[in-house]
Parts: sequence; structure tokens; C-alpha cells
Amino acid sequence: MLKFSADRIFTGNGMAEPDTVLVTDEDGRVLDLVCKEEAGDGIRYFEGILTPGFVNAHCHLELSHLKNQVQQGTGLIAFLEQIVEKRNFSRDHILSAMKDADREMWDDGIVAVGDICNTTDTVDLKRQSRIQWTNFIEVLSFTDAKAHERIAHFIDIRDKFRTGEDLSSAASQTFRSNIAPHAPYSISPLSFRLINEATEGQVISMHNQETPAEDELYRSGTGPFLPFFERFGHQSTPFPTTGVSSIRSVLPHFNKGQDIILVHNTCTSPDDLRFADDHAAKNNLKLHYCICSNANLYIESKTPPITELMKDGRSIILGTDSLSSNYRLSITEEIRTILEHFPNLALETVLQWATLNGARALRYDHTLGSFAKGKRPGIVLLDEDLKSKRIL
Repeated sequence: MLKFSADRIFTGNGMAEPDTVLVTDEDGRVLDLVCKEEAGDGIRYFEGILTPGFVNAHCHLELSHLKNQVQQGTGLIAFLEQIVEKRNFSRDHILSAMKDADREMWDDGIVAVGDICNTTDTVDLKRQSRIQWTNFIEVLSFTDAKAHERIAHFIDIRDKFRTGEDLSSAASQTFRSNIAPHAPYSISPLSFRLINEATEGQVISMHNQETPAEDELYRSGTGPFLPFFERFGHQSTPFPTTGVSSIRSVLPHFNKGQDIILVHNTCTSPDDLRFADDHAAKNNLKLHYCICSNANLYIESKTPPITELMKDGRSIILGTDSLSSNYRLSITEEIRTILEHFPNLALETVLQWATLNGARALRYDHTLGSFAKGKRPGIVLLDEDLKSKRIL
């Protein structure tokens, strides 16, 4: 039996009463939260805040080799062009960078990750990782004409992940995999409908409104995305011009009870949020708004409208994005940045986004996210500067 106490203990739902002791077994499974008088001897005391392990709800492990390789502050489209161009890396270098990133996240206190995948490069690493992974096999499918072919390609990748999961000695604790749309500016209407049919009742992810150009594309069929599409052989927008924002244009394709993680939301308006809430309620969807503040600052020099996102009880979760758009895969760094830009936010509010909310969004809350009895959520220590140290 292990016993932990600290200046404060964040339980996943809020701060525990002073002099609370966290009791676990040797493997870190929570046995109880008790007052100091009931805990007896052998209590390990820490200066700072003890918190459950963090959930990184949006990452691109495959891009870890691009750290310090992509120019900062270019805007999303120029950022994407740089990603497309940077291919001259050896497989050994790519695999080594991913391994380092996995270790970095574990050391930061991250216990689960929602990871974007375009290839099977991460399968073997994830089978050995101590982190739990939800793999979003990212579909890019620009035209209806090739929709069935493209979806079949990404389902094949998904199935290879699932084979790797089945071969794992602890498959239920390692990873699970679904296809997911990349973004409104890379998925045709038929492709969206096929993804909807293939993901009934599942957790999926989609980049959402990271740049004003995304809304312009759907409202008028114009804007900075058009030269980007020319690189892929499209002389005009391959998507319908709807006269409304991107989220209003594509969210109606989903009606199969999915949990949908909407990532970035840098340019999402109050009207868009109300529309999304209404559509989700009518179609048994659960929406989770993933904030990746350091990546948004890196790419677009903006932060999401967090105060607006918080209204009406919306689910907010945290992600790091990739090392192509961030200097660290650290949830504590994301917390610090959010509190710097939104100083009126309570620390425990943001900690809940980083722990219990993230676990719920990825459906790991039966084991992770809080110090509830029976869970094995990991234990992380935050010091007064919000730097993290893994305890268990």
C-alpha cells in the first residue's frame, strides 16, 4: 500500500480538502482518498499539487522528426506546404524521433493520447509504449470520384493497426484505432458520408476552423486554399460552396452517435457553436473542443476563443499537436500558456480539461482521469511553476 499527500491534491473533479491522503496499491490503483488522521504511517509528502495523469487528446507522433524544421508564424496554408515538402528524412531518424517523443510525453505525465496517423509507422512503438493510444487514421479524400478508393485505403491502414492491437500482450490497455476525417478542406461530401457510416458509435477527430481561409472556402469558394489545391491538380475548389462556415457545412454529415473531437477551433464563432450544439443534440453526438494553444500560436499567432467555448457546459480538452508546430509535447506547457492568455481561469478548471475531460472524450474514464476508487490514472506532481514530475 502506498500513501501520498501534498500541499494540494487535484482529484480530477476539483481540489481535495486539505490534509487529504491518496492511497493506492503498489501498481498505482486508487484504493481511497482519506483524511490524514485515518491514513496512518508511511505517508509520502510532496510540495506542490498531485494530479491524475494527463490526456493529450490531439497529437501527430509521426511528425516528431520535424521539430524545429518548420518556420513559425506562417499561417496554416504555408505551414501545410512546408509539411508536404519536407520528406528527406531517413526511416531510422523518423523512428528515433517518435521514440523520443513517446518517452517525452510519458515523462511529462501523459497517460493517454489521441494520435493522428497517416501510416502504420507507429504500430510497433505503440505496442511497447506505456501510454494508452487512440489512433485516428486520418482520411484525406478530395473528390467524390475517388471517395470509395480513398476510404478503402485508410480502412486498410486502420485494420493493420487493429491487427497490431490484437497481437499485443495487453491489447485492451495499449491502443485502439478508427478512421477519422482530416479537415473540412480535405474531405469531399461523399467521403464524409462514408466516414460517418464507418464510424457509428465511435470516437473520431477532425481539425476545425484553424484559419479564416477555411470558412472563406465554403462561404464563397475563394481564398488562399485555391493555390494550395492546385498542387494536387484542382484548378478550383473541389468542395461545394455552401454560403456558410465550414463547420455548418460538414457537421451535418454526421448522425451516427459519434464522439467528435473538434481540434483547434481558432476561428469558431458563437453562432457556429450554437449550431454545433443544436446538431449534436438532435443526432446523439457528443462534441469535445480540443485546445492546442501553443500550436495555434506557432502557426497562426492566435489563441482559440476559450471563454466562448466554455459556455453552456461544453466539453473542453487539451492537446499538443505535433513537434512540427510545437516545441514540446507537454500538457503542462499547454496549461501554462492557457493561464498566461486567460488569467481569469481557475487552475483546477484547466486541470480538469487535461485529466477527466480528456479521459471521457477518449473513453478512458473507466481507468484514467481521476482519483476515483479502482482507477489507475497515474500520479503527477506539479510545482509552483507548473512544471511536472511523474510520481507513479
